[in-house]
This record gives sequence, structure tokens and C-alpha cells, in this order.
Amino acid sequence: MEITKIDKLTWQIDDGGVRFFLLSGEDRALLIDSGMTVHNARDVAENLVAVPVSLLTTHADPDHIGSVEQFDEFYMHPSEATNFYKTQGRRGRFIPVWDGDVLDLGGRELEIIHLPGHTPGSVTVLDRAARALFGGDPIQDGSIFMFGAQRELHAYVKSLERLEKLNTDCALFDRVFPSHAACPVPAGIIPELRRGAERILAGELTGNIADMHGKKIRRVDAGAAVFLCDAE
Repeated sequence: MEITKIDKLTWQIDDGGVRFFLLSGEDRALLIDSGMTVHNARDVAENLVAVPVSLLTTHADPDHIGSVEQFDEFYMHPSEATNFYKTQGRRGRFIPVWDGDVLDLGGRELEIIHLPGHTPGSVTVLDRAARALFGGDPIQDGSIFMFGAQRELHAYVKSLERLEKLNTDCALFDRVFPSHAACPVPAGIIPELRRGAERILAGELTGNIADMHGKKIRRVDAGAAVFLCDAE
């Protein structure tokens, strides 16, 4: 595990192939995801700040919920409940967050943006003051998992269309701090990812069949990122 201080109230915590973030305000701090192999993310966070720590789960894939049992409750979009409770078989009480909700940490307000596609309840966190998005898998330059019953490339395209328009109209953020691959990445990657996904849906990019966790998938290099899609 490696901890990097982004600024005086923000930390990036790398846990092997995934990373999570700690954002602090004057009254409390928010842990955005809780790692994969570590199971003491709360202890790590509490050693960095002197205020109470809450948890937000960007989505319920196993590499993002490694320490969720350390918390009596956590924030999560309700559309992610099936993934968390049924697919992953985890337990815990979640506090629903919806698109546009604002979490006030005390002098630092964080806005929830719902980005369905990678999973139904995927969210990212907007820090308007820092002009940055934090957490999640949909916006990155690595490999984006889009195979299996819970992934939907059409929904992913619509999410990116909306986010791209929101940032074009309001100029909310310049950087994205994703959970995988390079960090940070510029906001300009969003239209590139959207165009790549559209080309896959249009049949312009077909990629190659590969094996992933014993399952046949289609690996499609779309330039900005690699999309791992259903084989058929």
C-alpha cells in the first residue's frame, strides 16, 4: 500500500491494482472506496485525519469494497444494491446517495454524479472547488470492464454524453482521479472514451477474443482505453 498526499486535505491510497481516496473537510472526512486487499482502510484514514471518517462506495465490484465491514454504514447509490448484496454477497447498511446529492464535510462540499454503465449504480465525486472528479472506473485510460450482466455499453455512452455536456456548459472540472491506470487524467479523455464506445456499438471496432477469469471476452482497444466486452 502506498499513500500519496495530493494536497493538504486530500490523499490517494494505492492498493495494488486499485486506488482509493480520502478527502477531508473541517468537520469530517470521506473515504471514497475502501481498497481490495487491505481490510483496514478505516484505520489508514483515521491515522491521516483528526475528524470522523465516513465511507462512500463508488460501486460494489470486489476491488472497491475491501474494508466496507469496518463501517456501520456507508454511502452507496441504490442501483448498486443488487451488485453489493447478491452478486458480491456482502453485508452492511447503506445510506442512499442520488445524482446531485451534496455531502458537506465542513468547508468542503462534494457532489455525487451517477454514471451508470460500468455498473448500474456507479458514481463519481465532484469537488467543484478543486475542479476535480474522484473515484470510480468509468473514466480512465486503462481497461474498462464492460462484460457480464451488469455492464451496459449503451448506458455508458449516455452517461458520458451527459457528463461531457455538463462540463462543457458549466466548466466544472479539469482533472479526473480514477481508481485504475494513470492518475490523474485530463477531462478531455471523456469525449475520447465516449467516441470509442460509440464505435464499438456501431461495429467499427471489433477487437479480439481473449480469456478473462476463465471467461471468453472481447478485448477492444479504443485508443483512449481498452474496453473488455462480451464475446458475443
